[in-house]
Amino acid sequence: MEKRLEVDIQVIVHATEDPQKIFDAFKDVFDLDVEDFVSQDLRGHFDNPITLLQAKLKKKKSRQFVKTLVSGISQSDVEMILEDIESRCDDSSLFLRISKQGLVQKRIVLGDEDPVKLRIYTPVYSQKNLSKTYSEILRGTI
Repeated sequence: MEKRLEVDIQVIVHATEDPQKIFDAFKDVFDLDVEDFVSQDLRGHFDNPITLLQAKLKKKKSRQFVKTLVSGISQSDVEMILEDIESRCDDSSLFLRISKQGLVQKRIVLGDEDPVKLRIYTPVYSQKNLSKTYSEILRGTI
């Protein structure tokens, strides 16, 4: 992969969840440390406490993250992303959601319920190349 890549990670940790399990999962699966994340204490819908964890990865860490992500996603999930790539891309960014529970179980699975939100960014100067660029990234050919 030679293109510039950035990855933004966002995950909500509910009061009933152990943040350390989330950090351990990121360490085990993606080799990310607690220090890679910024933690923000917030209030949810019913005034329940939640913690927002965010990370911004650049350079070597973002490349390694994407490499691990691509190798960990099932081929059927990759195909599903590719079929739907137009609706997952906006402004040179690819938006994905993986299952937080799957991650805690050391698996990378697409998921929309209680997800880990990912934004993968690489500069794409022509909108017509957006799908092609992210298809190459997901197939591991960049």
